[in-house]
Amino acid sequence: MEPTPLRTLVETVRRERRGVLATTAADGAPEAALVGIAVLDDGTLIVNAPSTARKVAHLRVNPRAALVIDAGDVRSLQVEGRAQLLEGDDRARLGAAYDAQLPGSRSLAEGFILIMIRPEWMRDYDVSREPRAVEATFAAD
Repeated sequence: MEPTPLRTLVETVRRERRGVLATTAADGAPEAALVGIAVLDDGTLIVNAPSTARKVAHLRVNPRAALVIDAGDVRSLQVEGRAQLLEGDDRARLGAAYDAQLPGSRSLAEGFILIMIRPEWMRDYDVSREPRAVEATFAAD
C-alpha cells in the first residue's frame, strides 16, 4: 500500500531534516536558502532564521512560501503553503518541537525567528516509479 501524502511528507522531512525555502520580495525578486526543517504529525513545517534574514522580511510582506526537500538521488518533495512568523506561546511550543527534531538549534535564541508553514500543495516527484509525480492538496485552516 502506498503511503498517504501526509505520511510521505512527515516521514521525508523527519529523515532529511533540511530543504530549500523560497520566498519572494515585495518587488518580485526571488530568494532561496537551505534551511533546517522540522515537521509536526499534522504536516505543519517549522523553520527558523535570523530575524535579519531576507526571508523573514519577505514573509512579513508576502506569507507565501515554497520548499523543496531532497529525498535522494531520484526523488524530491515540493511543498507550497502559507507561512506565519511565530511569537509568544506558539513560538515556545513549536520551538520545543523544532529543537527535539534538530537538537542544538537556535530556534528560541534571541535574534531568531521561528516560521511555521502550513502546506497547501505538495508534489512527490520520483523518477524511479510511474507515475513519476503525485500531487496532493491539503485543506487550508
